[in-house]
Amino acid sequence: MISRPYKSLLIVRMGTKNLNMSWSLDELYSSFKGDDFLSDLELLDIKIEELNTWADINLVDTLNAASKLEQYISMIQDYFKVSSRLGAFARLTNSADSKQEDAKKYMGILEKKSTRLTKVFVQISNWVSSIDHLEMVIESSPVLKEHHFYLQEIVRKNKYMLSEKEEVIISKMKMTSSSAWSKFKNQVASNHTVDIELDGKKETLGINKIKNLYSSKDGEVRKKAFYAERDSNDRIAESVAASLNGIKGEVLSLCELKGYDSPLHKTLEDSRMDEKTLNTMLKVMSDNLGEFKRYYDKKAKLLGYEGKLPWYDLVAPIGDKDMEFTYSEARDFIVKQFSSFSEELGNMAVEAFDDRWIDAEVRDGKRGGAFCSNLHCIKQSRILSSFGGSFKNVSTLAHELGHAYHGHVLQKESALNASYPMPLAETASIFAENIVRNAALKQADDEEALVILGTELTNCSAVIVDIYSRFLFEKEVFNKREEGDIPLEEIKNLMVGAQKEAYGEGIDEETFDYYAWIHKPHYYYAGRNFYNFPYAFGLLFAKGLYAMYLKEGEAFINKYNEVLKLTGQANVYDVAKSVGIDLHDETFWQGSMDMIKKSIDQFCEIG
Repeated sequence: MISRPYKSLLIVRMGTKNLNMSWSLDELYSSFKGDDFLSDLELLDIKIEELNTWADINLVDTLNAASKLEQYISMIQDYFKVSSRLGAFARLTNSADSKQEDAKKYMGILEKKSTRLTKVFVQISNWVSSIDHLEMVIESSPVLKEHHFYLQEIVRKNKYMLSEKEEVIISKMKMTSSSAWSKFKNQVASNHTVDIELDGKKETLGINKIKNLYSSKDGEVRKKAFYAERDSNDRIAESVAASLNGIKGEVLSLCELKGYDSPLHKTLEDSRMDEKTLNTMLKVMSDNLGEFKRYYDKKAKLLGYEGKLPWYDLVAPIGDKDMEFTYSEARDFIVKQFSSFSEELGNMAVEAFDDRWIDAEVRDGKRGGAFCSNLHCIKQSRILSSFGGSFKNVSTLAHELGHAYHGHVLQKESALNASYPMPLAETASIFAENIVRNAALKQADDEEALVILGTELTNCSAVIVDIYSRFLFEKEVFNKREEGDIPLEEIKNLMVGAQKEAYGEGIDEETFDYYAWIHKPHYYYAGRNFYNFPYAFGLLFAKGLYAMYLKEGEAFINKYNEVLKLTGQANVYDVAKSVGIDLHDETFWQGSMDMIKKSIDQFCEIG
């Protein structure tokens, strides 16, 4: 792609119509059969062999440690540049079309190739940890000083490393255990269809189209979609339950072997987050769950219910104001609001829409949900979503573009300094949502404000209340899985129990979704357990940062960029501390919750 100045990009291309709603992966490779792809596949083998040979020759002693570390950093970055590009092409192709056989084939091939570096990673971990006066060695070289945190992370994680032989065996076994279960689950869920009757006509719809019906203005359609999906899930529940049991069983076994106290302990270590921070945040969340009952009660009343809000109306749109967007209108709206924060953010959004970083079509075979993949290898990102035209869909696009901006800031950093932990992964995305929503609220009348606040509180409910229920559920799943496989009915009961504890009296108990675990992909990431509380962290941390922006104005923008830059080079507590936030202090978390309470107050007053 030709590089263009951001300023001229915004001026010339603002207002583009008829945008393509499918992404372009040509910037990665032409095809799986193209010379560019096949050439890099061969190059990957060369890079792997070079690293293995280098490690065997050089990691026998710590003589000339600084020089060897510099060589390793150069070689591993060269490897990641090729492997990440190949992996992204296969993974993104598969996400957009789960029936693409070449994508699945090469995902397996690349995963197998990656296991050939397990030995090197164990060797380098043990070797770096054995260097006397490592700090002095790092200080002797500009390259090593740039990668100071990365090198110290190797030492910190070394205590959970098994022997070279054991780590190699584990990496190979994962291919036919947790990785295989995860692929199986994704295949089942992506191709899942639902039989439903709409307008007197029987139809069979893909799961993504059914999920979009939950945002329909027609209450009967929302209800039909919920019960039709729940009934259809009976067909795949046993299979997905087997996947859940297989993946969580492996995680428990590996945590015990590696010396972690629990899967949660491993997640906190991987997240560069201390337990006190997590417990402080969870306590404030729990203390404020009751505030959402006011929101649920008001929403139920606005939707015409005399009793409690049904589960299937949690994401129902509120307000009579028509706030539907074409894709082009969504693009212009987001660009305008992002530009109100900074020209750099606005212009990145222009590039993302106009240069086809986004796949927003609703179609069968496409992975559910939304995500952003930051591609450091080509200095771009790719975003997957299913755009149906609602303000919620616009907010989702803003969220994912926030992730892309995070990647944009880190493009200037070494690839080894561009990897951030799960809790900080949601910072830029939720900050971006705040920008869009609050800018929109400033120019909204009461009817429009009701729609916007309804969308915000739908999201806050999902990220605070539902995420709390997911955390409780996953914790209990691990507890029960220690005793053996968990039967399907017990998994369903654990889900409902967690929902009752989190939602309390706010939701009609008869409508709780005992299958809510089936289509949530995060439960099936063997390497990323408890991928729930990071969303709550991201929401509350981002709101805290946004509050700082409201006080400091334009002067905050550089500070914000520095925070995003630091996410790849510091632990969670220190990133927050860099802008004067103490994550061990309940006051910070309560301040962010108070911003949500203010939105609830405004929603209840307008409604």
